[in-house]
Amino acid sequence: MLQRYRAAALLLILLAADVGPAHADTIKVTIDNLVLSPALISAKVSDTIQWVNNDIVAHTATMRGGWDVMIKPKASAMLVLKNAGDVDYYCRFHPTMTGRISVAP
Repeated sequence: MLQRYRAAALLLILLAADVGPAHADTIKVTIDNLVLSPALISAKVSDTIQWVNNDIVAHTATMRGGWDVMIKPKASAMLVLKNAGDVDYYCRFHPTMTGRISVAP
């Protein structure tokens, strides 16, 4: 009987130690004069990328075969990262604008 109480107490301690899911961050990428800054970022699954477009023209953050985020002039747009891995992206309107996100699990 004592062994059951010990096992139950240990289980309660382990459950109490679980602080819940990891905190998700918002990572800001600024677009100014057709330049992404920073162009290389590290993030984790569930983080949000926020692109802030300071230009007077629209841009996109486009991953080939994946997401395509429209970023209007003088506005921002966001994307929640759902998969781990390295992601290369670009602007469909200005293909020389490129960035990379290294997404950890």
